[in-house]
Amino acid sequence: MRFFLTAILFLSLTANVPAQSGRNKQPADDSPPIVRPSQHRQPVSEIPSQVLVKAAPPLPTPTPPAKAQEPEDEVIKVDSSLVPIPASVTDAAGNSITNLKLEDFSLTIDGQGQEISEISRSDTPVRLALLFDNSSSVTIARDFERKAATRFFKRVLRPDRDRAALYSVASVFRLEQPLTNDTRALIQAIEAFPPPAGATRLLDGVVAAAKYLRDFKDGRRVIVIVSDGADTLSDITLEREGFAAVIRAAQLADCQIYVVKTTDFENFQRTGRRGSNANIQDLTADQRMRELSAQTGGEVYSPLDEKELDSAFTQIAAELAEQYVLSYYPTDTKRDGSFKQISLQVKSNKNLIVRTRKGYYVPKS
Repeated sequence: MRFFLTAILFLSLTANVPAQSGRNKQPADDSPPIVRPSQHRQPVSEIPSQVLVKAAPPLPTPTPPAKAQEPEDEVIKVDSSLVPIPASVTDAAGNSITNLKLEDFSLTIDGQGQEISEISRSDTPVRLALLFDNSSSVTIARDFERKAATRFFKRVLRPDRDRAALYSVASVFRLEQPLTNDTRALIQAIEAFPPPAGATRLLDGVVAAAKYLRDFKDGRRVIVIVSDGADTLSDITLEREGFAAVIRAAQLADCQIYVVKTTDFENFQRTGRRGSNANIQDLTADQRMRELSAQTGGEVYSPLDEKELDSAFTQIAAELAEQYVLSYYPTDTKRDGSFKQISLQVKSNKNLIVRTRKGYYVPKS
């Protein structure tokens, strides 16, 4: 009997051990308890995506240390200071020299020798604005100018890389055709001009064209003026200080300026003789056009007839196609808006003639 009671007590105690262990005993290695999913939890594929995003938000991206940005900042500063210098090189007879290399050139900035970093040729695209004088002062040369501009666009524009814009200049200046590679659109804009009338606001038009081209960062920037050069209405004062502001606008935009003056053609039509009547207005206009072109590396042409006009535009087109574009990185990193004088020579042949802009303005910080 005693043995039977002892056996019953032993079996009762053994049956209670697992239940006590499941309620009170913790894992021996202190690892977090395993949470088993509820039998009633919705499958993941059926949970709306919004709920999943809220339940597990992405971790914020840590802010990189300041030093990680320094190399990129340095590259940006260097690229923004690159100075392009378009240059035309000819011999004494005016023939273009097209076989020069980087080591043939000598560059000085403010009298100090500088290393030229790059040299390229006509592959560089052109961004061009043609200013068409449509004022009453060019009535005689109106058809002459129209034919000239039409032939020029056909000859100079390379549709795969170049772009041109067209301005009319009279009592007001107006952008008639924004930059395009469509020669037909440019010619149609010229043919749609009204008869010439009004005064001449030429210098204001030059400033406007320079600012317009300045927004286009790629390629060479060129302004071609087809006019007698006289200005009778610009807001920019006609005193010396005001004209200096026109040159400054062109240099700030890195624009080359070419001028096709119609004065000799007009006078020839009136008198049958080459040359002007040398009045003060003509002399002043001639001086300004020559200084604009000289300061920016362009040229002035004064054709007498359509044959000479065609030759002038042929020369401009050829020059743009044969130019060198030299580039350098200034060693002076100050960005103070100062003006730097440029001198460029061919050191391998001192007899060659180099035409380039006279200087540039350092951008302000």
